[in-house]
Amino acid sequence: MDIKKNYSLSKLNSFKVDHKAKMFAEIKTSQDLFQALKNEKLKKEKKIILGGGSNTLFTKNFNGLILFNNIKGIKIIEENKNEIKIKVGSGEIWDDFVSFCVNKNWSGIENLSLIPGSVGAAPIQNIGAYGVEVKDYILKINGIDLINKTKKTYNNSLCDFSYRNSIFKKSLKNKFFITSVIFKLNKKHKFILSYKDLQHLEKTNISLIQIRNEVIRTRNAKLPNPKILGNAGSFFKNPIVDTITFRKLIDKFNDIVYYKINSNLVKISAAWLIEKCGWKGYSDNKIGVYKNHALVIVNHSSKSGKNILDLSRKIKESIVKKFNINLDTEVNIF
Repeated sequence: MDIKKNYSLSKLNSFKVDHKAKMFAEIKTSQDLFQALKNEKLKKEKKIILGGGSNTLFTKNFNGLILFNNIKGIKIIEENKNEIKIKVGSGEIWDDFVSFCVNKNWSGIENLSLIPGSVGAAPIQNIGAYGVEVKDYILKINGIDLINKTKKTYNNSLCDFSYRNSIFKKSLKNKFFITSVIFKLNKKHKFILSYKDLQHLEKTNISLIQIRNEVIRTRNAKLPNPKILGNAGSFFKNPIVDTITFRKLIDKFNDIVYYKINSNLVKISAAWLIEKCGWKGYSDNKIGVYKNHALVIVNHSSKSGKNILDLSRKIKESIVKKFNINLDTEVNIF
């Protein structure tokens, strides 16, 4: 296997920052990964698993080995008249997979159209949009334990899925290389159109392609294309507060944007918080906050991710000062 040295990561992160990796290996098969793990020269190197780089911010050169996931393949493993189970290589592009399923008329993940990144990254982040989370369509995660160098499978219940989180983002971060994901999708459609941007769609005689096209149209109207303007989509998570804290907030800010989770918890719009602090549309020419969506930090021309990190910290500090709320980042920072 070819190990590249002093490798530029500028084309492998959606912020387009130009940091380098000491070593870089492209993983196309499980055998490639085992070969890299057993290489005596690489054993002591710090390792990062990189998919599409759409949810990653590099703030400096990485002094270690990048394991770039490029494992491909889509295979039907079981189906009946109601459902279908599919095994998907973790290096497949997520939106290509969504498009594939929509064209096959298999429903479940159409609301997750146009989310950038790879199939392997989807469960790590537990991606979600328009009332849907990917965890609800995942059966199993197959992969390789980088510490023990053994294959392992995690059933859905063991993945510790939560809002934009999973075990792979916590205790198994960069310790478990996802090689494939097994999904269960529906042949009998169960559309989720509760999100306000989709409520205008007719619930009868609607097709998956219509839903996908509407999701794509809505995302394009709100979010910048990372191929044109460097960004990682939502930089921060929507904070969740208890009802006591929420009542204090709404008494002071009656226009607050929120979503009730249950009788005890409320999710606050991070975009609303950021906009209220005056950051929407901010720019210093090199970096800024997207003019159409305050949750998106954009890179106009900065070669270093440190500038982006510094801006994110200033935004967080202003939210704490004004609202006494801590924002957690959705983006992985190295």
